[in-house]
Amino acid sequence: MGIVNAWNALWEPNPKAIKPQKKRAFAGAEVSRLTAGWNTSVQSADSEIKGSLKKLRNRSRQLTRDVDYCRNAIRAITDNVVGTSVRLQAQVRKQRGGKLDQRINDQIERAWKKWGHADSCDVAGKLCFDDFTRQAVSAWVESGECLIRLIRGKQFGDSEVPFALQLLESDMLDEDYQGKAQKKGWEWRMGVLCDQWGRPQKYSFFSRHPGDTLFVNQPTAEDRHIFVDAKDVIHLARFERPGQTRGVPWMASAIQRMHHLEGYESAELVRARASSALMAWVQSPEGELSGDGVTDDERVYDMSPGAIRYLAPGESVHVPNLDAPDGQFEPFLRAMLRALAAGIGCSYETISRDYSQTNYSSSRLSLLQDQEAFKALQYQLKEVFLERVYKEWLELAVLAGALELPTYQAEPNRFRMAKWLFRGWGWVDPMKEVQAMEKAVRCGFKTQSQVLQEMGGTDLEEFLVARKNEIDLAEALNLKFDTEVGATPTQTVSKVDETSKPEEDDGEQT
Repeated sequence: MGIVNAWNALWEPNPKAIKPQKKRAFAGAEVSRLTAGWNTSVQSADSEIKGSLKKLRNRSRQLTRDVDYCRNAIRAITDNVVGTSVRLQAQVRKQRGGKLDQRINDQIERAWKKWGHADSCDVAGKLCFDDFTRQAVSAWVESGECLIRLIRGKQFGDSEVPFALQLLESDMLDEDYQGKAQKKGWEWRMGVLCDQWGRPQKYSFFSRHPGDTLFVNQPTAEDRHIFVDAKDVIHLARFERPGQTRGVPWMASAIQRMHHLEGYESAELVRARASSALMAWVQSPEGELSGDGVTDDERVYDMSPGAIRYLAPGESVHVPNLDAPDGQFEPFLRAMLRALAAGIGCSYETISRDYSQTNYSSSRLSLLQDQEAFKALQYQLKEVFLERVYKEWLELAVLAGALELPTYQAEPNRFRMAKWLFRGWGWVDPMKEVQAMEKAVRCGFKTQSQVLQEMGGTDLEEFLVARKNEIDLAEALNLKFDTEVGATPTQTVSKVDETSKPEEDDGEQT
């Protein structure tokens, strides 16, 4: 029995000696030799941003300056979000009946348009309100954020409203400032003083741009910062993580790719120039001529096409093989630009202006997806920037007497109601789109106002008035067109001549 027990002990595993292997619940969290170089972080959004913000911002600007596609990407987003202008349509309604008060709305819109001139709305007097908005969106994309300071109590230019805007680059917000918090629970986070809830209370701005070092009148240490209350600052940024305080350039995930693409294009250009420069090499017993290719006792070489070079006795030429596989540059370029488009939030066609790989269906699908992304940006621009500026302007315009709204103080929210008309988009196939819009309006799925806004931000009331004036002018000039305003489908069908109708069958046989 002792031998049998010993034999069983050799083959039966000891439960205490075997440790069960622990497996993670998700394969994505597995640690192995294949994931050993996968660096991750447990830091907060602000902790990750702080060490990289300056470098990301500067590299994004360099790519915007030097890489055509990056520049066009920012231009495309700005053009699609803002367009030529964003129009204000006041929506003040009468206290009785709830209809729009046309007199008050026209008064507000005229005053807003007058204030929107460059000498009134911009403290520098350089940008009208539409250009100011475009530059703010462009900086928002390029640098990841944009800051607008609200200047109250001072009239600029011919403005009757003591209110103007100052556009500040994100560099002006000192991300390294660490001052003393005013209350318990408050802290400075990359130039922003936040309370215990993360709500901004103050902003620490440089008195001058930190990169403006080539000019005199540099500020002293005491005058280096300007502290502005949060109620006077609009911070336009995309906060993608909870608790995030500063914005990140939109090209952050594509910066390395674009840098490599820039170098690859330069290398391809040099290779193409070198391989296309046909040269002749001459070797003679006398060697090179005196002074040929020699400057300051040093030889000067270039790759000029058609050049002739003389060699000394014993010298030989070794030309590297500059040939590269044909057809590789364009696919690589498209792949890099698709990565840039995915990172910045546009389609490849929008950034590259290359529609050679698409048909009608794919172009329309790409256009619709871009439009949805642009509409989301328009909504954020309206909520963060436009509504805030309009509210502040309206308050000060009433106080300054530029607007006569007697009951404003009693019911300000009624007068603040407004609609913002953004740009619309054209259609890939206008005939099909118009037919679809017509059916949607007739079925009640859309209104004429929605259709006009999608076409180009046109106000329905202005459109109908312009259309009525057009019809009246045509009638006064005795002009006839093949369109009939207000006609229904039954009215537009041509009538059949009574004489041409077949006689009704009375049931009698002939």
